Amino acid sequence: MRIEGTLTKWNDDRGFGFITPANGEPEVFVHISVFPKDGHRPTVGERLTFEIETDNTGKKRARNLLCPDRPATRPVRPLAPRRHKEEKRSLLGRIVPLFVIIALASYGYDKYTHRTAPQPAVSSVSADQTAPSPFRCDGRTHCSQMTSCAEATYFLRNCPNVQMDGNHDGVPCEQQWCTSPFAR
Repeated sequence: MRIEGTLTKWNDDRGFGFITPANGEPEVFVHISVFPKDGHRPTVGERLTFEIETDNTGKKRARNLLCPDRPATRPVRPLAPRRHKEEKRSLLGRIVPLFVIIALASYGYDKYTHRTAPQPAVSSVSADQTAPSPFRCDGRTHCSQMTSCAEATYFLRNCPNVQMDGNHDGVPCEQQWCTSPFAR
């Protein structure tokens, strides 16, 4: 059975109030959730029609509430917020670029470390016409036996059975003597 009444008390912060029925019955509790979702807030003095239900504790409350004095409009739904470029990207959107950067860096590093040095041109000048060198092949074969990058380079290019170019890039003793990028 529908009852007509007036909203006499309303606590907007807490979302509830009381309706005084027009037939003189005691006040009835009303919650914001039973009001129409039309974008209008309840106001004290507003005329309402409703049904009464009793909850499991025996208290009466309003349900199926209508506001006959409000204009019949479609419910106003808030617009969905627009996504901005500043919003956080998804986890996948952050990880994929990171993997691309790592892959490019590792490819570049691999190409840099495995490049081959240009091979010296075979000279048609005989051994007795070459410029005199302060170094001579004397049986030394390891970097620990050298005293400079120039000496290690001479031994690598001119002496047999040397073991000074572990990565075969034409630069000897890279960790001891020929550490400069200009030594290549």
